[in-house]
Amino acid sequence: MAKVAFLGLGVMGFPMAGHLAAKGHDVVVYNRTFAKAEAWTKKHKGSAAKTPKEAAAGREIVFCCVGNDDDLRSVVLGDNGAFAGMAKGSIFFDNTTASADIARELHAEGKKRGIDFIDAPVSGGQAGAENGQLTVMCGGEQAPFDKAKPVADAFSRAITLIGPPGTGQITKMMNQMCIAGIVQGLAEALNLGQRSGLDMEKALAAISKGAAQSWQMENRWQNMVNGKFDYGFAVDWMRKDLAIAMAEGKRAKAMMPLVALVDQFYARVQERGGSRWDTSSLIEPLQKP
Repeated sequence: MAKVAFLGLGVMGFPMAGHLAAKGHDVVVYNRTFAKAEAWTKKHKGSAAKTPKEAAAGREIVFCCVGNDDDLRSVVLGDNGAFAGMAKGSIFFDNTTASADIARELHAEGKKRGIDFIDAPVSGGQAGAENGQLTVMCGGEQAPFDKAKPVADAFSRAITLIGPPGTGQITKMMNQMCIAGIVQGLAEALNLGQRSGLDMEKALAAISKGAAQSWQMENRWQNMVNGKFDYGFAVDWMRKDLAIAMAEGKRAKAMMPLVALVDQFYARVQERGGSRWDTSSLIEPLQKP
């Protein structure tokens, strides 16, 4: 069992930290709103800290899942940041979906302090976090990865070291790009079926057994057809992720015409009040043009 900290108790971090505690690890949690950390300790075995530095002190591994690059810097750097409390030889295992640049930056800063940094964004959404079934894509060095993986297995179904720092984040960008394209194609197909008067249950039963099958089709088609989107992975978060991917694409001179187009469609959903709707809401502007 390991002494760990978890920074950031949002819809992902709260259950992820819970799985670590359930597996018997010694967990200290931190959240910007301290009441959320206190609420976590009432539900799970562990303690709460008022600063990232306090949470990270004496911990072998510090997990983190916050919003973006700026949020990550705020909990890692500075006098009260996690790095200020971490000992040499400890590991910062970052589950935030952020840029490859911040991963490389914090890896380099950690090295100066004798701290290993692994960028480890996750896929699987809130349901995956709650069920301990996340897919984790990592960038970093082999030795700290090998040490952290058995602990991170508490909330994961698959953890892969992709390559050097930043490659975990780029892999997550690829993941989000694939999802965006798949959901848009699914939305257009479902809209055609509805407008043509098909029995959607039968139609989806047929195509879901062939080459068109996808996780999105299996898990989202019914709510898409019924126009129910008040759950899941928010459009605001997807647009953040796609912006990160497009910035990386510009740097790598990789064309992303479909991603740029779907991002505009998500902007249209936001304009309709769907900022917190699930990403499958791409069908809504098609159903109600």
